[in-house]
Amino acid sequence: MTTTGADHATALRGPWWWSRWRSAVLDVGLALVSALECAAEGIPFARDAGIPVSAGIVFGLLAGSVLVLRRKWPIAVVLVAIAITPAQMGFLMGIVGLYTLAAAELPRRIIAALAGMTFLGTLIVTFVRVRQSMARGDLTLGDWFVPFASLATSLGLTAPPVLLGLYVGARRRLMESLRERADSLERELQLLAERAEERAEWARGEERTRIAREMHDVVAHRVSLMVVHAAALQAVARKDPEKAVRNAALVGDMGRQALTELREMLGVLRSGEAAQRRTTAASASASASVSVPLAAVGVAAAAAASRVAAEDEGPWLSELEVLVGQSAAAGMVVDLSVEGDVRSYAAVIEQTAFRVVQEALTNVHKHAAGAKTHVRLAHRVAEIAMQVENEPPPEPASAAAAGLPSGGNGLVGMRERVLGLGGVFVSGPTDAGGFRVSAVIPAA
Repeated sequence: MTTTGADHATALRGPWWWSRWRSAVLDVGLALVSALECAAEGIPFARDAGIPVSAGIVFGLLAGSVLVLRRKWPIAVVLVAIAITPAQMGFLMGIVGLYTLAAAELPRRIIAALAGMTFLGTLIVTFVRVRQSMARGDLTLGDWFVPFASLATSLGLTAPPVLLGLYVGARRRLMESLRERADSLERELQLLAERAEERAEWARGEERTRIAREMHDVVAHRVSLMVVHAAALQAVARKDPEKAVRNAALVGDMGRQALTELREMLGVLRSGEAAQRRTTAASASASASVSVPLAAVGVAAAAAASRVAAEDEGPWLSELEVLVGQSAAAGMVVDLSVEGDVRSYAAVIEQTAFRVVQEALTNVHKHAAGAKTHVRLAHRVAEIAMQVENEPPPEPASAAAAGLPSGGNGLVGMRERVLGLGGVFVSGPTDAGGFRVSAVIPAA
């Protein structure tokens, strides 16, 4: 049995109004980011309004932290986002609030009204700001750009979160409906199975009674006659030999008839048991074919409603010396040089840099076993650069002697990783007959 709705809600209960602890962590994190954003946007607002900067920062922190209530009061979050729109604050809160509002089980007229208010407020503020920028000479485009920029910005900040929220809300309700239906059908199947077991028990009792009756009718009668004739045979064996012979013949005929009827009855029973086994197996297979998909539907619906993306914890640049040491332990002559001030980067940047060096060293093992290799890592102001260069292998057939299979996707994967972060990737043979892999990744 899958977990029912009440048990499922109790099992995943989080603090206060959250259904899960990770939902609470997500909302608190979003509220923290929103508060920091509004605090940063409160500085120019305070200067324009002529109030102390600290007041603008405090106002931004308080306004942005309202996002923590998005699951409890999504309407209040959207209203706060609309209220601070003239101050050019709360863009994250407005987007997340509209998404939560559209995904919640609220009347469509409320969603449409608040989305329209957000669109209108963003349109007016963007129109005024762009027009002021053009009046100051910051923008030299034509008059057509003002309404275009206003409409594009308003639609971009309003339509995507609303549409996505409507889709996610409909999908969530569908999954909940499927899960409830699966639970209901599974309960019905369990009741049917219990009733089938009761009927089977009753049928087995009836079958035992029928077999006992058939045994008595078919076998007991013949055996009783055999006993009678055997007694008569014993009585007349010496007095009347001819009668004794006839009685012996009758006993033999009755025994043969009893055996024949017993075999027939056992044959019928065996065929009935085989048919029953086939029927039971077919019923069990049909039940399994029904119950397994139903259970699968319930599990898939619960997973889709609660699934959230998780970030991978991959390798870091601090492990680069260990990687080089492993290659050296495998027989490669490799040296590592690091330039610049060592510092930490975003996880995806460090992981990409590490994977580039790792794959390049792997290619050296595959295609140039025994070649001396140089690994260079440079920490620059706005970027991080890495280069893996190997000299020609000591023997031309060393690559083939390694016997390592190659799918031909290593360089393609490295290029895709680096280009995905806006970096530059170059690879190719060197003039000395070796091979070089170079990559530069922006630090931000």
